[in-house]
Amino acid sequence: MARGLFITGTGTGVGKTYVAALIARTLTSAGKRVGVYKPVASGCDSRDGRLESSDAIALWEAAGRARTLEQVCPQMFAAPLAPHLAARAEGRRVDQKLLRSGLEFWRATCDFVLVEGAGGLMSPVSDDDYNADLAEEFGFPLVVVAANVLGTINATLQTLIVADTFREGLEIAGIVLNTPRLVVSDPSVESNADELARRCVPPLLAEVKHGGGFDAEVDWWSLAEPK
Repeated sequence: MARGLFITGTGTGVGKTYVAALIARTLTSAGKRVGVYKPVASGCDSRDGRLESSDAIALWEAAGRARTLEQVCPQMFAAPLAPHLAARAEGRRVDQKLLRSGLEFWRATCDFVLVEGAGGLMSPVSDDDYNADLAEEFGFPLVVVAANVLGTINATLQTLIVADTFREGLEIAGIVLNTPRLVVSDPSVESNADELARRCVPPLLAEVKHGGGFDAEVDWWSLAEPK
Protein backbone atom coordinates (compact mmCIF):
# COMPACT_ATOMS: atom_id res chain seq x y z
CA MET A 1 0.00 0.00 0.00
CA ALA A 2 1.18 3.47 -0.86
CA ARG A 3 2.63 5.96 1.56
CA GLY A 4 0.94 9.35 1.49
CA LEU A 5 0.53 12.88 2.76
CA PHE A 6 -2.65 14.88 3.24
CA ILE A 7 -2.15 18.49 2.13
CA THR A 8 -4.26 20.88 4.14
CA GLY A 9 -4.07 24.61 4.70
CA THR A 10 -4.76 27.38 7.15
CA GLY A 11 -7.59 28.46 4.85
CA THR A 12 -8.60 28.90 1.24
CA GLY A 13 -6.19 30.38 -1.29
CA VAL A 14 -3.01 29.70 0.69
CA GLY A 15 -1.34 27.68 -2.09
CA LYS A 16 -2.11 24.06 -1.22
CA THR A 17 -2.22 23.01 -4.86
CA TYR A 18 1.03 24.79 -5.69
CA VAL A 19 2.85 23.12 -2.78
CA ALA A 20 1.31 19.71 -3.50
CA ALA A 21 2.43 20.00 -7.14
CA LEU A 22 5.98 20.81 -6.01
CA ILE A 23 5.99 17.71 -3.82
CA ALA A 24 4.61 15.59 -6.66
CA ARG A 25 7.33 16.76 -9.04
CA THR A 26 10.03 16.09 -6.44
CA LEU A 27 8.86 12.53 -5.84
CA THR A 28 8.26 11.81 -9.52
CA SER A 29 11.79 13.00 -10.33
CA ALA A 30 13.06 10.57 -7.69
CA GLY A 31 11.43 7.69 -9.57
CA LYS A 32 8.34 7.23 -7.40
CA ARG A 33 4.95 6.38 -8.86
CA VAL A 34 2.93 9.31 -7.52
CA GLY A 35 -0.84 9.42 -7.33
CA VAL A 36 -2.71 12.66 -6.72
CA TYR A 37 -6.23 12.80 -5.33
CA LYS A 38 -8.58 15.70 -4.70
CA PRO A 39 -11.78 14.14 -3.32
CA VAL A 40 -14.02 17.04 -4.31
CA ALA A 41 -13.68 20.47 -5.90
CA SER A 42 -15.99 23.43 -6.32
CA GLY A 43 -15.63 26.65 -8.27
CA CYS A 44 -14.84 24.58 -11.35
CA ASP A 45 -14.83 25.91 -14.91
CA SER A 46 -17.00 24.63 -17.73
CA ARG A 47 -15.25 23.56 -20.92
CA ASP A 48 -16.94 21.81 -23.82
CA GLY A 49 -19.90 21.05 -21.61
CA ARG A 50 -17.81 19.47 -18.86
CA LEU A 51 -16.52 20.78 -15.57
CA GLU A 52 -12.79 21.04 -15.00
CA SER A 53 -10.92 21.72 -11.78
CA SER A 54 -7.80 23.82 -12.31
CA ASP A 55 -6.40 22.39 -9.06
CA ALA A 56 -6.91 18.82 -10.26
CA ILE A 57 -5.28 19.62 -13.61
CA ALA A 58 -2.24 21.14 -11.87
CA LEU A 59 -1.85 18.09 -9.65
CA TRP A 60 -2.35 15.68 -12.56
CA GLU A 61 0.28 17.42 -14.69
CA ALA A 62 2.77 17.56 -11.79
CA ALA A 63 2.43 13.81 -11.30
CA GLY A 64 3.10 13.10 -14.97
CA ARG A 65 -0.53 12.85 -16.10
CA ALA A 66 -1.01 9.45 -14.54
CA ARG A 67 -4.41 7.92 -15.27
CA THR A 68 -7.35 10.30 -15.79
CA LEU A 69 -8.55 13.62 -14.42
CA GLU A 70 -11.77 11.93 -13.33
CA GLN A 71 -9.73 9.65 -11.08
CA VAL A 72 -7.80 12.62 -9.71
CA CYS A 73 -11.01 14.48 -8.84
CA PRO A 74 -14.18 12.39 -9.16
CA GLN A 75 -16.59 15.07 -7.90
CA MET A 76 -16.66 18.59 -9.33
CA PHE A 77 -19.14 21.44 -8.94
CA ALA A 78 -19.40 24.87 -10.54
CA ALA A 79 -20.37 27.31 -7.80
CA PRO A 80 -17.51 28.91 -5.80
CA LEU A 81 -18.97 27.66 -2.52
CA ALA A 82 -18.20 24.91 -0.06
CA PRO A 83 -18.67 21.64 -1.98
CA HIS A 84 -21.91 20.60 -0.28
CA LEU A 85 -23.45 24.01 -1.05
CA ALA A 86 -22.11 24.01 -4.61
CA ALA A 87 -23.64 20.58 -5.12
CA ARG A 88 -26.95 21.75 -3.68
CA ALA A 89 -27.00 24.65 -6.14
CA GLU A 90 -26.98 22.05 -8.93
CA GLY A 91 -29.68 19.91 -7.31
CA ARG A 92 -27.06 17.32 -6.35
CA ARG A 93 -25.35 16.02 -3.24
CA VAL A 94 -21.72 15.20 -2.55
CA ASP A 95 -21.32 11.42 -2.62
CA GLN A 96 -19.80 10.69 0.80
CA LYS A 97 -18.89 7.13 -0.17
CA LEU A 98 -17.07 8.27 -3.31
CA LEU A 99 -15.07 10.81 -1.27
CA ARG A 100 -13.46 7.80 0.37
CA SER A 101 -13.55 5.05 -2.24
CA GLY A 102 -11.91 7.26 -4.86
CA LEU A 103 -8.65 7.00 -2.93
CA GLU A 104 -8.41 3.21 -3.12
CA PHE A 105 -7.29 3.09 -6.75
CA TRP A 106 -4.32 5.33 -5.96
CA ARG A 107 -3.43 3.39 -2.81
CA ALA A 108 -3.30 0.16 -4.80
CA THR A 109 -1.37 1.36 -7.85
CA CYS A 110 1.13 3.97 -6.61
CA ASP A 111 4.13 4.23 -4.32
CA PHE A 112 3.00 7.54 -2.89
CA VAL A 113 -0.32 9.40 -2.77
CA LEU A 114 -0.83 13.11 -2.26
CA VAL A 115 -4.34 14.05 -1.14
CA GLU A 116 -5.36 17.71 -1.30
CA GLY A 117 -8.30 18.81 0.79
CA ALA A 118 -10.73 21.59 -0.11
CA GLY A 119 -10.00 24.51 2.20
CA GLY A 120 -8.89 24.04 5.80
CA LEU A 121 -9.34 21.12 8.17
CA MET A 122 -12.77 22.24 9.35
CA SER A 123 -14.03 23.24 5.92
CA PRO A 124 -17.09 21.11 5.08
CA VAL A 125 -16.73 18.74 2.13
CA SER A 126 -20.21 17.20 2.37
CA ASP A 127 -23.35 17.67 4.44
CA ASP A 128 -21.77 15.64 7.23
CA ASP A 129 -18.00 15.55 6.58
CA TYR A 130 -15.12 17.94 7.12
CA ASN A 131 -11.67 17.65 5.59
CA ALA A 132 -10.52 16.51 9.02
CA ASP A 133 -12.81 13.49 8.79
CA LEU A 134 -11.16 12.39 5.56
CA ALA A 135 -7.67 13.08 6.90
CA GLU A 136 -8.38 10.94 9.95
CA GLU A 137 -9.82 8.06 7.93
CA PHE A 138 -7.12 8.12 5.24
CA GLY A 139 -4.43 8.01 7.91
CA PHE A 140 -1.81 10.08 6.09
CA PRO A 141 0.29 12.65 7.98
CA LEU A 142 -0.67 16.26 7.38
CA VAL A 143 1.37 18.89 5.61
CA VAL A 144 -0.05 22.25 6.69
CA VAL A 145 0.35 24.99 4.08
CA ALA A 146 0.39 28.43 5.68
CA ALA A 147 0.22 31.67 3.73
CA ASN A 148 3.14 34.02 4.30
CA VAL A 149 0.98 37.03 5.14
CA LEU A 150 0.03 39.02 8.21
CA GLY A 151 -2.10 36.84 10.50
CA THR A 152 -0.53 33.53 9.59
CA ILE A 153 0.78 32.86 13.09
CA ASN A 154 -2.72 32.82 14.55
CA ALA A 155 -4.18 30.87 11.61
CA THR A 156 -1.40 28.28 11.70
CA LEU A 157 -1.56 27.74 15.46
CA GLN A 158 -5.35 27.36 15.26
CA THR A 159 -4.95 24.73 12.53
CA LEU A 160 -2.42 22.82 14.63
CA ILE A 161 -4.74 22.91 17.63
CA VAL A 162 -7.60 21.53 15.54
CA ALA A 163 -5.38 18.74 14.24
CA ASP A 164 -4.20 17.85 17.73
CA THR A 165 -7.69 17.75 19.25
CA PHE A 166 -9.75 16.26 16.41
CA ARG A 167 -10.90 12.83 17.59
CA GLU A 168 -7.72 11.01 18.66
CA GLY A 169 -5.51 13.61 16.99
CA LEU A 170 -4.13 13.89 13.47
CA GLU A 171 -0.44 13.28 12.80
CA ILE A 172 1.33 16.35 11.43
CA ALA A 173 4.43 15.94 9.28
CA GLY A 174 5.15 19.66 9.29
CA ILE A 175 4.42 23.10 7.92
CA VAL A 176 5.24 24.76 4.60
CA LEU A 177 5.16 28.56 4.55
CA ASN A 178 4.06 29.70 1.11
CA THR A 179 3.93 33.19 -0.37
CA PRO A 180 0.83 32.82 -2.55
CA ARG A 181 1.09 36.21 -4.26
CA LEU A 182 3.43 39.13 -4.68
CA VAL A 183 3.34 41.00 -1.38
CA VAL A 184 4.03 44.71 -1.72
CA SER A 185 3.68 46.15 1.77
CA ASP A 186 3.54 43.39 4.38
CA PRO A 187 6.59 43.48 6.66
CA SER A 188 5.43 40.27 8.38
CA VAL A 189 6.72 38.21 5.44
CA GLU A 190 10.25 38.74 6.74
CA SER A 191 9.51 37.41 10.25
CA ASN A 192 6.74 34.82 9.81
CA ALA A 193 9.11 31.91 9.19
CA ASP A 194 11.13 32.55 12.34
CA GLU A 195 7.99 33.06 14.40
CA LEU A 196 6.40 29.82 13.18
CA ALA A 197 9.60 27.86 13.75
CA ARG A 198 9.73 29.19 17.32
CA ARG A 199 6.07 28.78 18.24
CA CYS A 200 4.98 25.55 16.49
CA VAL A 201 5.76 22.05 17.75
CA PRO A 202 5.62 20.43 14.27
CA PRO A 203 8.63 21.52 12.22
CA LEU A 204 8.67 24.25 9.62
CA LEU A 205 9.76 22.07 6.71
CA ALA A 206 10.39 24.70 4.07
CA GLU A 207 9.46 28.10 2.73
CA VAL A 208 8.26 28.80 -0.80
CA LYS A 209 8.65 32.21 -2.38
CA HIS A 210 6.02 33.35 -4.89
CA GLY A 211 6.41 31.22 -8.02
CA GLY A 212 9.51 29.44 -6.68
CA GLY A 213 10.47 26.13 -5.14
CA PHE A 214 11.29 24.88 -1.66
CA ASP A 215 14.13 26.71 0.08
CA ALA A 216 15.23 23.48 1.79
CA GLU A 217 15.52 19.85 0.79
CA VAL A 218 12.74 17.80 2.37
CA ASP A 219 12.59 14.00 2.50
CA TRP A 220 8.89 13.66 1.70
CA TRP A 221 9.18 9.89 1.39
CA SER A 222 10.43 9.51 4.95
CA LEU A 223 7.88 11.97 6.33
CA ALA A 224 5.13 9.69 5.06
CA GLU A 225 6.59 6.53 6.61
CA PRO A 226 3.84 4.68 8.50
CA LYS A 227 4.19 4.97 12.24
